Amino acid sequence: MREYLLTLCITAAVTYLLTGPVRKFAIVAGAMPEIRARDVHREPTPRLGGIAMFFGLCAGLLVADHLTNLSQVFETSNEPRALLSGAALIWLIGVLDDKFEIDALIKLGGQMIAAGVMVVQGLTILWLPIPGVGSVALSQGQGTLLTVALVVITINAVNFVDGLDGLAAGMVCIAAAAFFLYAYRIWYSYGVEAAAPATLFSAILMGMCLGFLPHNMHPARIFMGDSGSMLIGLVLAAGAISVTGQVDPDALNLYVGSEKEAVHQTVPVYIPLLLPLTIIAVPAADLILAIVRRTWRGQSPFAADRGHLHHRLLEIGHSHSRAVLIMYFWSALIAFGALAYSVNSASMWIVLGVVFLSAIGLLLLLLPRFTPRAPRWMERFVPPRYRRRGSVAALAPEASTPASAAAVSGVSGVSGVNGATAIGPRSRLTDRRKAGTR
Repeated sequence: MREYLLTLCITAAVTYLLTGPVRKFAIVAGAMPEIRARDVHREPTPRLGGIAMFFGLCAGLLVADHLTNLSQVFETSNEPRALLSGAALIWLIGVLDDKFEIDALIKLGGQMIAAGVMVVQGLTILWLPIPGVGSVALSQGQGTLLTVALVVITINAVNFVDGLDGLAAGMVCIAAAAFFLYAYRIWYSYGVEAAAPATLFSAILMGMCLGFLPHNMHPARIFMGDSGSMLIGLVLAAGAISVTGQVDPDALNLYVGSEKEAVHQTVPVYIPLLLPLTIIAVPAADLILAIVRRTWRGQSPFAADRGHLHHRLLEIGHSHSRAVLIMYFWSALIAFGALAYSVNSASMWIVLGVVFLSAIGLLLLLLPRFTPRAPRWMERFVPPRYRRRGSVAALAPEASTPASAAAVSGVSGVSGVNGATAIGPRSRLTDRRKAGTR
C-alpha cells in the first residue's frame, strides 16, 4: 500500500506543478477558444491541461517501475506499456483538438485506434464473468470488439460530463478510488497478481485528478480540454479491462468456494451490460441521454448542446459549486455502493444505507435555493455568501450603496445567492434556443 500511495503522491505532485507552466503555454499558444453558447464560464479560459496530466501519468509509471514491489508489474505484464502507448496516442489527438478543433469523426477514429494499440500489446478482455454461469471465454475478435467498445464508451462518457469546473476530474477521481479499493482487495486479500496492474492504474489516475483539481475548481484557471478528458477516460477504461479480462474467476475458487461464487464477487462492478460502467454510471447515463436527445431532434450524436445533467442542475437554480457537489455525491453513492455490495452482498444494511443516501440526494436536488448559513461567531471566517445579510452590511460598512453591497455579497443583481450561476444572473426559465438545443 505504501508504494501505491507514493506513486499516487508523485503523480499528483508532478501534475500540480506542471499545470501552472502549461497554463502559460496554452495562453501563448492561443489555446483559448471563444466562449460558446453551451459554455458556462464567463471569460475565455486556456485549455491543454491534459499536457500536465499526461506527464503526471508518465512520472507515476516511471516511479512505479523503480519501486521494489511494483516493478514486478512491469516484469510480468505488458499492460503498463500498452496503457502508455494508447494514452500517448489519445493525448496527442486531444492536444490537436484543443488547439485546432478537429472533426468529431476523426476523434472517434483516433479513440478506436488507441484502443486497438492497447489490444495489440495484450491489454484486452479474454473472458467475461457471467452470474450463474461462470467465466465465458471470448474469441480474439469478440475480445477486440468488446475492448474497443468499452474504451470508446468510457472516453466519451467522461468527455461528455466535462462541462463544469472540476466536475470530470472529481467524478473520475471518485470512480478511481472505488476501483482502487476493489482491485487492491482482489490483489492483496486473494493474492491474485493479475489484479496488480489495475490497482496501479487506479492509483495513478487518482493522482492525475487530484493534482489537476486545485487549478480546475470553480472558478477554473485552466481546463483539461479533450487532451485531459479523453486521457483519464482511457486510463479508467484500461483499469477496468485489466481486471475484467485478465483476472480469471477460477483463481478465487480457493477462497470463495466455487467458480459461480467467485463470479458473483465480480458482478457488482462489471455488470450491467457486461461492462464496468457502474463506477461511472452518472456520465454514462448522461452520454446515453445526450445521444437519444440529439438523435430525436435529427442532430448528430456528436453535436454539442446545453442539455447535459449538470446544465439542468444550473437551470433549476443550483449554483455552480452545488451542481458539482451533487454530481460528486451521486457518483460516490453509486461507485462505493457497488463496492460495498461486492464485499458483502447479503447485508441488508448496505441496501438500506444506499436507499437512505439516495433520499438525501433527491432532497438536495429539490432544494436549489437553500443556502447554509454559518453561526454568527464564525461569520468573520467564512465567505460572504454564507453570512446573513445584516452581518454582511455590518462587516462591510463601506458597502453603503446597493451596487457596492451587491459586490460585497458576490450576487450582483441576483436575488438569492444560489440563483446565480457561472454565467451570471439567469431567470428560472431560460431561453435555451440560443444554446442550440432546439
